[in-house]
Amino acid sequence: MIVLGIDPGIALTGWSIIKKRDQPQLISYGCIKTAKSLTQDKRFLQIYQELEKIIKKYQPQALCIEKLFFNINAKTALAVSEARGVIKICAILNNLSITEFTPLQIKNCITGYGRAEKKQVQMMVMSLLKLKEIPKPDDVADAVATALTYCFYKQELER
Repeated sequence: MIVLGIDPGIALTGWSIIKKRDQPQLISYGCIKTAKSLTQDKRFLQIYQELEKIIKKYQPQALCIEKLFFNINAKTALAVSEARGVIKICAILNNLSITEFTPLQIKNCITGYGRAEKKQVQMMVMSLLKLKEIPKPDDVADAVATALTYCFYKQELER
């Protein structure tokens, strides 16, 4: 099974492709970047179009996405929520199953501790996937952690 992990954002949307086998294998990753100079609608369209290309190229069966956790900036939370909607519509139109994880679930799955620091999660991702370096920027590392979480949860359900 091929899994598409997403860390949603309006300026940066991290993505990763993991092949789920006995041991998950990182196939590719990247970041969809939108310019502040574009209208918000054009930024959403760009996210959709680039995500569509990723889906067509890698043919994932599942999309997993990080749930929102914002406690300060409502304006940012609203824009990211809208980006999540665009991402989910793209997944639905491409017949992908959608699974959502909270940051706490991801941290707990990857490190065994739900309150782990971002750096701890990144180091575990690097170790679990036998990578030479942490995927950058942070949005990409979060997308990889999200896809990896899906692989581990799916593995548990199959037992």
